[in-house]
Amino acid sequence: TIRSILQGNKPLFGICLGHQLLARAMGVGTYKMHTGHRGLNHPVLNTITQLCEVTSQNHGFAVERTDVEQHDQLEITHINLNDDTVMGMRHRSKPAFSVQFHPEASPGPHDSRYLFDAFAEMMQAHQEPQETVF
Repeated sequence: TIRSILQGNKPLFGICLGHQLLARAMGVGTYKMHTGHRGLNHPVLNTITQLCEVTSQNHGFAVERTDVEQHDQLEITHINLNDDTVMGMRHRSKPAFSVQFHPEASPGPHDSRYLFDAFAEMMQAHQEPQETVF
């Protein structure tokens, strides 16, 4: 399904498991973590802005960092500052990105809510013309 969405150039925003599924769809491996990331206040570096975001997380698997670094179509956008795991990535030429953490989590930090604005802008930019129905 994800490969089909990418082929169709449809906007895609993966969150948590969606991050791992996007990675797998792109041929990037995942692995089971020893303890996983659970709870609030996980510091994540946004590699684009160089700002630290405080995030909520709940996962026991991670994306293989070396696979993303060596991938010609993906780039890392977020890194966990506690253990250097990949917390976010984006496709270089398709309207697709993902994060391992939960920007929608509440109660908790709201540092990453801008991701929803970015996705909404991405959807508006890729709107297909609608047929008028009378």
